[in-house]
Amino acid sequence: MIRFNIRGENIEVTPAIREYVESKIEKVERYFGNDMDATANVNLRVYNDKQTKVEVTIPMKNVTLRAEERHDDMYAAIDLIVDKLERQIRKHKTKVNRKFRDREGAGVYFANVQSDTTPQEEEEFAIVRTKQFSLKPMDQEEAILQMNLLGHDFYIFTDADSNATNIVYKRKDGKYGLIETQ
Repeated sequence: MIRFNIRGENIEVTPAIREYVESKIEKVERYFGNDMDATANVNLRVYNDKQTKVEVTIPMKNVTLRAEERHDDMYAAIDLIVDKLERQIRKHKTKVNRKFRDREGAGVYFANVQSDTTPQEEEEFAIVRTKQFSLKPMDQEEAILQMNLLGHDFYIFTDADSNATNIVYKRKDGKYGLIETQ
């Protein structure tokens, strides 16, 4: 059973919106059978340019499903989110079945998922290039400059103050994010 935690930012979550979100996202329950016990965290945001952003996170025991979508129409964004979640479930099922093929019961968790993955989906997990480099101690601003000079979306560095390995990344909104390790 899926429980829902639906929040709205710059938008009131009306009963109609709540009902639409619940009816669409409950469709993923069919992939898990009766064993599913999770809470779907749904964030709905409306920006000044009238564009909406829908984020869904469903943490479970063996996997966390997460998807986000921006769209001019909130209902269309919700529909696209469900498609993304279903693709994630199929990919995870393929990975589990490939990795634990010989273990009895490994596929039970995703019992109702059809194995309709294509060879292209399986190749997504293939590592096609490996790089090695040393991490230079620097501050966050220098890491962002290095990332932009390289033309990458993220950059791994050693923080000069804490000596921890951190990651800076460019967000979809054009701003920067920082991931700090513990």
